[in-house]
Amino acid sequence: MILAVIFDLDGTLVETEELKALSYARAAVELRPELREAEVVEAFVEAFKEVVGLSRQEVAKGLLQRFGLEAAACARMAEFGVSSPWQAYVQVRQRLYEAMLADPAMLRRQQYPHNIALLHESRQQGWLVALASMSYCQQVRRVLEVLGLTDAFDFVASRDDVENGKPDPEIYFLVARELGVPPANCLVIEDSPAGVKAALAADMNVAAVSTPFTRQHLHESGLLPPQHIVDDPGKLPNVIARFCQK
Repeated sequence: MILAVIFDLDGTLVETEELKALSYARAAVELRPELREAEVVEAFVEAFKEVVGLSRQEVAKGLLQRFGLEAAACARMAEFGVSSPWQAYVQVRQRLYEAMLADPAMLRRQQYPHNIALLHESRQQGWLVALASMSYCQQVRRVLEVLGLTDAFDFVASRDDVENGKPDPEIYFLVARELGVPPANCLVIEDSPAGVKAALAADMNVAAVSTPFTRQHLHESGLLPPQHIVDDPGKLPNVIARFCQK
């Protein structure tokens, strides 16, 4: 029996993954001005599909290596008082990403109506509703405020609340404890393989609603049966209904 529905944020309720990819691309151009933004954005969007759902450190390190940004990032370490090139890259990128999050119209354009509708329906059904995001608390609060979802959850967990990021299940165990619901009675709505792995490792039910960033890897991962991966938002209510009939 499903007693609680737990939502991911980035890529699930709002397509911030696209904004993150764009911010990393623009940060690369800032580090290496000889790069042309129009040429690198598409490459970064494709590369970002490989790292969606991973930690900020893992994403930054992967992109630094893939696009040869280490030397340029190293030259900015002293400016930011950091001790690693990936940290300097993150600092450059973070300023650009924060500017995107400061634009309410941009965030609203990126929301996923089908998953937000499921969030409201879950509350109407009387289920507990929670958020488990690998974004940091300040960013989570900003996105929820813009989308009008500040009071939509019984509990919100962010990257600040756990030591280990997804695919480690720590954040899902935390949410289950705070809600007072056994993991087996939780249904997780995710979009990335890393998030799916985390939820499965916590022994929770999982439905993955794919995005252009995650669709291929979700299907290739073999983590979930095909009927638990939603590519067509119109089929989402039927998939959720099947979980509720268990």
